[in-house]
Amino acid sequence: MFYTTEANDHGLPHNPFKAIVSPRPIGWISTLDGEGRPNLAPYSFFNAVSDAPPTVMFASSGYKDTVSNVDATGEFVCNFASHDLSAEMNASSAPLAHGESEFERAGLITAPSLLVKASRVAKAYAALECKHLFTRRLNDLDGKDTNSWVVFGQVVGVHIAEEAIVDGRFDVTRVRALSRLGYMDYAVVDEVFQLARPGA
Repeated sequence: MFYTTEANDHGLPHNPFKAIVSPRPIGWISTLDGEGRPNLAPYSFFNAVSDAPPTVMFASSGYKDTVSNVDATGEFVCNFASHDLSAEMNASSAPLAHGESEFERAGLITAPSLLVKASRVAKAYAALECKHLFTRRLNDLDGKDTNSWVVFGQVVGVHIAEEAIVDGRFDVTRVRALSRLGYMDYAVVDEVFQLARPGA
């Protein structure tokens, strides 16, 4: 089959785009608003885009509290989403009123960050403290503004739980990394394999 995204005439009961672009890591982003109130929200459009310097991005459909908070404070934390925290991660996606704490809603304890003011999820196996680089509003092919916003941040500090390190490596199978698929589907990393890069 083939369909154009302009007509979106795939004929399927649900749009397959996000199922095709998967699995995607989950950016579980914690921030503070201008008044110092915490916010926590998961973003399925999230990834690392550079390792020198270490840089991450997340994208939001709509100028939501997380984007506004990052723009206002210049900081955020990416908390590692694992299978054992999937219920809490999902609970933090609830559309709460501005200023209400998703940490409290999800029953999560916070832990202090060291280089940014935003707290992190205490039970997360890893957390990336980030300083804001820039935010971009996306435009379509006609140059029109969309309601999608992309936030870039440089990682300035990394927290790793000791139990997540096995033989000197961050073991995603031990911590069972959670990823987002299409529809309401998620996946967990239980098994990995290695491929050696071919020589020149």
